[in-house]
Amino acid sequence: MMGKDSNMIAKDAYVWVADKEKVWKSGYIAEKPKSDTEISVAFDDDPSNPVVVKVFGKDGKTKRVFLKNPEILEGRDDLTQLSHLHEPAVLHNLERRYLDHKRIYTWCGIVLVAINPFEHLPLYTDDIINTFRGAERQNQPPHVFAVAEEAYRLMGVEGRNQTLIVSGESGSGKTVSAKFAMRYFAAVAGGGGGGGAHGTVEQKVLASNPIMEAFGNAKTLRNDNSSRFGKFIEIHFNRAASIMGASMRTYPLEKTRVGFLEGGESS
Repeated sequence: MMGKDSNMIAKDAYVWVADKEKVWKSGYIAEKPKSDTEISVAFDDDPSNPVVVKVFGKDGKTKRVFLKNPEILEGRDDLTQLSHLHEPAVLHNLERRYLDHKRIYTWCGIVLVAINPFEHLPLYTDDIINTFRGAERQNQPPHVFAVAEEAYRLMGVEGRNQTLIVSGESGSGKTVSAKFAMRYFAAVAGGGGGGGAHGTVEQKVLASNPIMEAFGNAKTLRNDNSSRFGKFIEIHFNRAASIMGASMRTYPLEKTRVGFLEGGESS
């Protein structure tokens, strides 16, 4: 509750407020609130005209106002370093990293958050692969190669199977992220960055996708080529940690879209 946070009710505290158009708007508390349910906020785009906003939604439970993080914390490469970890803080941090520095990867503890830039970025070259080879995750910047290297290293050290879970909305870049992880494995465990029999594992696995996706992919509001299948990809290594082969299973996940479509979508 708002009343339990003394900083929230302090005058001049910077906050995020839910907004229908911009999702979240930034501003500061213009005067000391007289209650825990309403505050006067001077928004950044019009600070001379403070607006009284409700702290909670119509249900009386959904919070609409959150404290902002200090500017010194903006753009951190690990979300757990933020003083306040909530939706607007996460979105703002990711936005600043991408808009200011074209950084699409951010840690959230052991989880890697990725933004789909919808453009090709020079982040996956052989030189970059070599910077992650053999390095521990905590000593590297956030990157899908860092996650792949951690799994590969732990597999060798512990002798146990490792799992990478790639999840996200339609069009978020799940297939491409899996592709880059397989490229890394092919480079460090397949005899180079793509050459040789083992180095083509990535290409062989991905080459099996178009046939299945020709029957299963469809257009959504966010993705013109959305996969209708979940994929379970296994890459097999020998005791020397070299790639021996791979297998892939597909699972139909969106049967409902065959019988029901949103406007602008196709099955």
